[in-house]
Parts: sequence; C-alpha cells; structure tokens
Amino acid sequence: MNLDLSMLGIMCVTTLYFLLPAYLSNSGGLIFGGGMPVDFGKSDSNGVRWIGDGVTLRGLIGGTLLGTLVGAIQGYFGPELISMFGEYIVTPIAVGVLNGVVIGFLLGFGALVGDALGSFLKRRLGIGRGKPAPILDQLDFLVVALLFASLVVKFSPEFIVIAIVLTLIIHLIANTGAYLLGIKDVWY
Repeated sequence: MNLDLSMLGIMCVTTLYFLLPAYLSNSGGLIFGGGMPVDFGKSDSNGVRWIGDGVTLRGLIGGTLLGTLVGAIQGYFGPELISMFGEYIVTPIAVGVLNGVVIGFLLGFGALVGDALGSFLKRRLGIGRGKPAPILDQLDFLVVALLFASLVVKFSPEFIVIAIVLTLIIHLIANTGAYLLGIKDVWY
C-alpha cells in the first residue's frame, strides 16, 4: 500500500478511534479496580503470586463493561461515520450497535486479559510489581486485545504497525506526564 502523509494521518486517527475500547478498558481496570485479585491471592510452589494484587475482579468486570459500552457507542455512530468519511477510512470500524458491542467486548476484555498475562509473565520472570519490563508493559494489553478482536475483524499489517507505534508513544507521553505531575514515581 502506497501511503502519503495525509493517508497516514487518517490511519492514525482511525486506528486510535478503533482502539478506544481497549485503551479505556485498560484504564477502567485501574479506575474500577480494588478488592479481590483475579488470582484469588494464590501463589505457585515457590511462593510467587500467580498474577498479584494489581489485577482485580472488580477491575476486570468494570473495565470490560466500559470497553463494551464504548464499542456500542462507536457502533451506533459507525454508519454515519462511514457515510461521511468512508472513502478515507481504511482501518476497521464498528458498524451497528451489536457489532460495536462484540468488538468493544473483545477489545476491552482482551486488553485486561493481556494486562493479567503480562503480570503473570513478569512474576514468572522474577520482575516485581511496579518494576519495569520494557515492551511487555506497554504492549501486553494491545497484543491480546487485537488477538481477541481478530476473531471478528481482519487487521492489515499497516494497522497493526500503526497500533503498536501509537501505543508506545501514548504510553511514554502519558507516563512521563504522570511522573511530571507527581502522580507516578517513575517516568516509564
């Protein structure tokens, strides 16, 4: 595919729009979190927690519901967006409320499962909670969200590359901003 800068810009905007259920679900997991961890406090034979206290049932349910709601809203507005900008939209977009609910659920739930899998991998690698695991920390939620959504959506290689690059950039900007505002102790 031959990309000019305007087409690349449109692909970036529509990619971010499509991924909103995953991004907001991932944030919603933190907002709604607390309470019982998804691993129910269980540890492996070495005494290492399976996932840890940071991934909770309340966060999983609340974040998934938020992602599903966002997908439903996107699906509702999808036909109008297609009618107005269809010739420019080359990335996936939810069309219809039911389609939006399914995609929103898969992206939202997938993002939170990816976050939990990332925590699981970090524990197996001996990386403590809150300690950095470059690339894994930034992309675990996205990779699993896209895998789940790929059950109903076909993604182009360009879409996947743009999604990864934008997610890395957004993660860096958001965390650096939170650090500068004193919300986080580290910039990564």
